[in-house]
Amino acid sequence: MAPTALTRQIAARIVDYIRTEQAPPGTRLVERTLAEHLRVSRSPVRSALRLLEDEGVVGVAERGGYTVLRPVEELPTPAADDDTEELYLRIAADRLDGKLPDRVTENGLARDYGLTPGQLARILRRINAEGWIERLPGYGWEFQPMLTSLRSYEDSYRFRLAIEPTAILEPSFALDRKAVEAVRDQQQELVDGRIWTVSNAELFDLNSTFHETIMECSGNTFFIDGLRRVDRLRRLIEYRRSLARDRAIIRCREHVEIADLLLAGERREAADALRHHLGTVGAEKVTKNRPGG
Repeated sequence: MAPTALTRQIAARIVDYIRTEQAPPGTRLVERTLAEHLRVSRSPVRSALRLLEDEGVVGVAERGGYTVLRPVEELPTPAADDDTEELYLRIAADRLDGKLPDRVTENGLARDYGLTPGQLARILRRINAEGWIERLPGYGWEFQPMLTSLRSYEDSYRFRLAIEPTAILEPSFALDRKAVEAVRDQQQELVDGRIWTVSNAELFDLNSTFHETIMECSGNTFFIDGLRRVDRLRRLIEYRRSLARDRAIIRCREHVEIADLLLAGERREAADALRHHLGTVGAEKVTKNRPGG
């Protein structure tokens, strides 16, 4: 299963932590310390460390846990800060427009988009982590199904409207206070001005992380998996249908309000607020590019 948006977010923050601390190879990473520093529970930290192990950033220590493998100067740079962001978005747009076949080769991508080996590796690693391409046995890559039509996009919001508010009222719902506080702080940063500088891809990750974090508190594995699958499917079409920033900031304020209600123990009010949020933002995005919309 592809890493969740929350896992990718936490992994990036762990890399930033290693860089800030100037931790040399061999430095032991304590799960509890990272969780306290990042203000999240240990579960997403554990998942993020496994992802970083797959990427060769950290390795399993002899006595358990993880240690840093790479020197600070060789740590991966977030996609939004490197030279692949524009190329990544071109590939995303071409896939959404049906210009790329279901199966591609590395040589073909490098040729068609003028990619260096390093750029190609970073882009494929990013797309694979986001869950919309998979390596084929032996040779080549295969794109995974994504939402492309307006009807399927509208249906995705109706599905979310059915499950997300309900999940908050599940008997198994248990608030992960640290995780909700962390995503609430991210949304507040957007409201305070960061909204004007993030890319559409980063904004999607921040917002989907917010919703997935709340869903994970439900304890209902079917709801959790359902939302993760929908988020993977809608990623590319969301890049194109992102709201203007003066509208998006309103939705981020709504996120903060929903988090505050949950942190105050007002679950029913939070469910009502989330229902209103999804219903209105879904309608706004669906009509965004319609004639006269």
